[in-house]
Amino acid sequence: MSTAADFNEDRGESGGSTLRFTGDLSLARLGNLPERLDSHGGDVACIDLSGIERIDTIGAWVVHRFAREHKAEIRGLSGDANNLLEQVVAADQPVQMRPGSGSSFRRVLAEIGDATAHAAHTAVGLLGFMGATIIAFGGVIRHPSRFRFNATVQRFEVVGVSALGIVGLMSFLIGIVIAQQGAVQLRQFGAESFTINLVGRITLRELGVLMTAIMVAGRSGSAFAAQLGTMQLTEEIDAMRTIGVSPMEALVLPRTIAAIVLMPLLGFYSSIVAIIGGGLLCWMTLDIPPVAYIARIREVVPITDLFVGLIKAPVFGAIIAVAGCFQGMQVKGDAEQVGLKTTSAVVQAIFMVIVLDAFFAVFFEQIGWI
Repeated sequence: MSTAADFNEDRGESGGSTLRFTGDLSLARLGNLPERLDSHGGDVACIDLSGIERIDTIGAWVVHRFAREHKAEIRGLSGDANNLLEQVVAADQPVQMRPGSGSSFRRVLAEIGDATAHAAHTAVGLLGFMGATIIAFGGVIRHPSRFRFNATVQRFEVVGVSALGIVGLMSFLIGIVIAQQGAVQLRQFGAESFTINLVGRITLRELGVLMTAIMVAGRSGSAFAAQLGTMQLTEEIDAMRTIGVSPMEALVLPRTIAAIVLMPLLGFYSSIVAIIGGGLLCWMTLDIPPVAYIARIREVVPITDLFVGLIKAPVFGAIIAVAGCFQGMQVKGDAEQVGLKTTSAVVQAIFMVIVLDAFFAVFFEQIGWI
């Protein structure tokens, strides 16, 4: 059995003494050593630990605290015991119980800086993920047998067919609102007939595909992020990599292809339903019959407006799918991350869709499609 911890004092000629510790400096054998050290008076120049049998973290802390209070030098340790004492000394740092108040201006600057750095990091990661998606698409083109046809068709149903009801209702109501508000404003100038121009051009060119993109981002983009995030937490994606299945080809590519293919169809469907809603209101409030309404639409809406919407739609679909899958693949830690990344996917997708829509507007204006 080990000897209980103890010490003895050797007085030096210069006035400083040396404490020589013996025995087992562990929690089980310390006994009343800490109390004896606290009551010890006089100057201590050196602490000799060469005679101890064993030392643990508690014993090292007791010795270090005494040496710190008396400004004494510790000697006699080597190997693991010396490393333990060094770790205890390094951990002896003051702990700030509550953060410093600081200035509000500096705190705001720090938050802006953190948000900017996070946005830049996310942008770089999103570009890299988009590149990985393109590479996976190229691999599937080279090896068609790796294409997940059933998974892609199932995504078609989720992204497109299941969304027809809510997209149609939203577009129908938007068409009615545009026609009603346009008629009210144009009535002041006796130009109610131009309501048809307003409804036809704004729905085919802008609002049809834009509102559809926002709806798909909130509906399908969030679903992509939640699904992949849950698979990350349950380590299903790691298991796929282990058995040699590429998550990009099996999970990301079917969702991206479905969004790219179905966004033009949903956008066109949304525009047509919005035009029908606007025509219904024009028939009921402006006494414009459906035949005259359709004829006027054909006269005033150029085919380029339809092309503009159909060109933007697949780009918006790609952005929505990539943003949702990227955020889902970033989930780590706990279930709370799934909700946070799902929210980030929706916000990120809608923001990029609106920014790209502004760029498209400038681009088509420059090439004369106005």
